[in-house]
Amino acid sequence: MNRVRCLVLNAALGPLDYRVPEGMAVEAGSVVACPLGPRTVIGIVWEAERLPGTDVPAEKLRPLREILPVPPLPAPLRRLIEWTADYYVAPLAAVTRMALSSGGALKGPATMVEYRLTGGMPERMTPQRQTAMEALENEQATIRELAGIAGVSEGVLRGLVNQGVLEPVEVDCDRPYHQARPDFARVDLNPEQAEAAEVFAAAVRRREFAPFLLDGVTGSGKTETYFEPVAEAIRAGRQVLVLLPEIALTEAFLGRFEARFGAKPVLWHSSLKSTERRRAWRSIAAGEAQVVVGARSALFLPFPGLGLIVIDEAHEVSFKQDDGVRYNARDVAVMRARFEGVPVILASATPALESLAMAENGTYAKIDLPSRYGAAELPAIRTIDLTEEKPGRGAWLAGPLVTALEDRLDRGEQSLLFLNRRGYAPLTLCRNCGFRFQCPNCSAWLVEHRFSRRLACHHCGHETAPPETCPECGEPDCLVACGPGVERIADEVAERLPDARTFVATSDTLNSPGRAAEFVALVEGGAVDIIIGTQLVTKGFHFPELTLVGVVDADLGLEGGDLRAAERTYQQIAQVAGRAGRGDKPGEVLLQTRHPEAPVIAALAQGDRDGFYEAETEARRFAGAPPFGRWAAIIVSSEEESEAREAANRIGRARPAQDELAIYGPAPAPLSLLRNRYRYRLLINARRSAQLQDTIREWLGALDHPAGVRVAVDIDPYSFV
Repeated sequence: MNRVRCLVLNAALGPLDYRVPEGMAVEAGSVVACPLGPRTVIGIVWEAERLPGTDVPAEKLRPLREILPVPPLPAPLRRLIEWTADYYVAPLAAVTRMALSSGGALKGPATMVEYRLTGGMPERMTPQRQTAMEALENEQATIRELAGIAGVSEGVLRGLVNQGVLEPVEVDCDRPYHQARPDFARVDLNPEQAEAAEVFAAAVRRREFAPFLLDGVTGSGKTETYFEPVAEAIRAGRQVLVLLPEIALTEAFLGRFEARFGAKPVLWHSSLKSTERRRAWRSIAAGEAQVVVGARSALFLPFPGLGLIVIDEAHEVSFKQDDGVRYNARDVAVMRARFEGVPVILASATPALESLAMAENGTYAKIDLPSRYGAAELPAIRTIDLTEEKPGRGAWLAGPLVTALEDRLDRGEQSLLFLNRRGYAPLTLCRNCGFRFQCPNCSAWLVEHRFSRRLACHHCGHETAPPETCPECGEPDCLVACGPGVERIADEVAERLPDARTFVATSDTLNSPGRAAEFVALVEGGAVDIIIGTQLVTKGFHFPELTLVGVVDADLGLEGGDLRAAERTYQQIAQVAGRAGRGDKPGEVLLQTRHPEAPVIAALAQGDRDGFYEAETEARRFAGAPPFGRWAAIIVSSEEESEAREAANRIGRARPAQDELAIYGPAPAPLSLLRNRYRYRLLINARRSAQLQDTIREWLGALDHPAGVRVAVDIDPYSFV
């Protein structure tokens, strides 16, 4: 092969042909350095027949510069990249970039210098040195990382190096991970778990594509069940990928994994340091990483020997990426398993309606765990009608809920209050002139965070300090917080139950695996009486002493124009309800609502999941919504409002006339300004038989727009803002 076609990591460029220099051996999937003008870019050698391009005369071909020292991307991963780009109408280069997500990993073997304590003492002890030496016991890392661990400046640590208190250690960047042992600690499974585990393990042994929906109530032991096929894959020398929806869940999962297998798995998520990402990527590509636990981006890692994929909490919305390549990790995971020829397990207590439909038609094999593990029982659920049990003025907790909290305090048990709204209040206004604090970059109100004394936009990250006077009228002491967030609920709990020890659990307070581990340790150690949290606490945590869950506003998720609002509300409340009564003590769930008659609230109170899903299925069927029809969105944005509007109208005027498509819009997006870009949306409702992606490609490909206009396509959208 003296001529190859390369996919370069630039979405604006098509495939490029290059000459293979004498003595260079390349194959499909090889990662290569390619000349492009005066620059050198990264490319992937691709099968020419699968990547149409323009044939260039042989004498005009430029030679490849080098093959990078990493294994070729495996063929199943290349097929997955092609499928993802095609299905989600995304540039092939943009998808491929996710597979090469660690630039440092492409540079080959390397060493680095880390530091550790020697046991010596400095000539002069200072408070900062004392703090650092206490914090760094048994730690080894770079100076920057150690400074973060100890909470001191790098200068303090460099002084300790000069004093001989810290010593340098040269380490291999690619040092191997500890090996998991499949038989380290066997778990006693109940008959239902054992039967399910054997079905999964048998599929691993067969090494064939087999999609499973593991539908188990909260507390039924789904994790322990799928640990058995994980063990089977390890015995066979195969790799395993486990996807989790939240980084905050990682630490709890790691503890359970290490207790079962005697070692931690390899981690992959956005909070990893660049050196950790490099080490993980190279270990995975070499086939040495046995089990990888990661966020959705781990799907595109270059596993050469996958034997099993598990998607935990498979219903979670966070598996859908809402920018860049807008893929759904749940669905892409199934496709990767298909290309790899391995089993895939979708585990959930509240499966997505689409997953249930796939099980109903036989595409997925459905495995049920209908009861909790051991003696634990599902909690009793009842509603509190806020139109009758009205909280007092300035209060948000109704009397029956406060009484239940007091009862748990008296009994030494723990409670959880759930409100899916971060901060203190969603809106701050001036009582004198009515001025409302709005984000300068987005059409959204600034959320007050009283704990950290800031007003913040939850869409773009803009922050400002709360002013002493109104910016509009100049009146002092006139700012009023409107509506509750979890911080406001925490204030109310502190006022009404002053002896209660509380913890506010949100993405602000549990923003790293380490902080999540501290939270778990506090709760398990009995140092917390009442947890006040957002959706972050609805899944993955197991606290045996937690016997009461109070949902502050069960109707909150039903507001707005979310086309999956009822399903999401059911899933979220059912998941948070599942935190109660997971030990020997019975659990209780109280739902505060103004609409107890709403179908989703009534179904939750009656424990009628099947009835809810049947009603929701019929509503979807009538509307032609997934899984009976398909949705797609086209999002047009520009820094100039008129430019965005005109581009959206141009797209609208060019809409295809097809009986199988209903196209709505263009219209300003509900969040019409986001990160200083004005946004318009079109929504497409398509029959299952429609050639949706081909139609969109042909429709949009015929149009040109000004350079400042961005047009994004979202297939199977979950966000409608």
